[in-house]
Amino acid sequence: MNLPHHPPAITSLMPIAPRPDTLFVRGAGAWLYDAAGRRYLDWVQGWAVNCLGHSPQAIVDAVAAQAATLINPGPAFYNLPALALAEKLTANSGFDHVFFASSGAEANEGAIKLARKWGQLHKGGAHEIITFVDGFHGRTLATMSASGKPGWDTLFAPQVPGFPKARLNDISTVNRLISDKTVAVMLEPIQGEAGVIPASGDFLRQLRQLCDERQLLLIVDEVQTGIGRTGHLFAHTAHGIQPDIMTLGKGLGGGLPISALLATRAASCFAPGDQGGTYCGNPLVCAAGLAVLDTLLADGFLATCRQRGEQLAAALRALSAELGLGEVRGQGLLLALELGADCGPEVVTRARALGLLINAPRPHCLRLMPALNTTPEEIETGIAVLREAITDTRKTPT
Repeated sequence: MNLPHHPPAITSLMPIAPRPDTLFVRGAGAWLYDAAGRRYLDWVQGWAVNCLGHSPQAIVDAVAAQAATLINPGPAFYNLPALALAEKLTANSGFDHVFFASSGAEANEGAIKLARKWGQLHKGGAHEIITFVDGFHGRTLATMSASGKPGWDTLFAPQVPGFPKARLNDISTVNRLISDKTVAVMLEPIQGEAGVIPASGDFLRQLRQLCDERQLLLIVDEVQTGIGRTGHLFAHTAHGIQPDIMTLGKGLGGGLPISALLATRAASCFAPGDQGGTYCGNPLVCAAGLAVLDTLLADGFLATCRQRGEQLAAALRALSAELGLGEVRGQGLLLALELGADCGPEVVTRARALGLLINAPRPHCLRLMPALNTTPEEIETGIAVLREAITDTRKTPT
């Protein structure tokens, strides 16, 4: 197949993102390759989706075998990979039931619906879910309304009502918003789109206690932080809390579109017909999810992931000290580097030209999301390129 080195200036794809002209045609582990044969160290990995890197053999083999066996019998029937993946998730968490969907937003939409149904049954129709300023939960109308991303309150107005906003790590702002209409509190353990802003362990434990005292559900959105991204299978477990509802996505399929809504038995109140979806729990993507979990749960994998996260964080702190930059935030292999100026987009562009893919969620900081099985040598390579990109950007007149 003959491929152009660059896509045409105008394509049939809707322009929903400012994509560079680079046309990627192949991926292998930590690396992406463009149509000209140039390779790039990928520290975006599909926005933390490719947890095992590009085209990992475990997923390739699992999907190939499943595609030759059964792709999609329909959501109204059981299939073996969905049953096995649900069992593996519940066996390794404090949850009892799982609903599979196709995207993180869809899982979060399901969590919102589940909480409102629980409020109808157990709290006199309470339906408000307290969320957080700068939070991000997806791009459906309800999940955009639940998000606290600046400007989203007017983008597709009117918003879906019922999502008062508290401030992360300030329990008093949560307490003030609770009323007889409140059914749940929903948050990310680390606010990714806000610039990798962690919820403190103390704050998460205070939330759990407050929800218990006020008979509210605690919902953790682990779409980005779950599936090993922070060095733990789920980020909240490092803080010793048990939520009532959890959502997963991104890394769960290792690149394939699958997400999950998990609930304790006490919170799991959907009746037949309340929730569904054409592709929910299809065996092809569930086979990929099983390959991912088997890899992450193997002896030593998450411990090594934590070591690589510590290596990257230490290297970023050293780089920050060397170049006079700012804070390094995050956990595991979800990290941010403050730049001290609004030059993030320029650093991203220069790094790409030098062969490193990174992301700037805010103009003043970079977000780094390598594959969980990245190597020490790849981290050293990435830091060297990042140093050059930041230095070059500072030399360029604005």
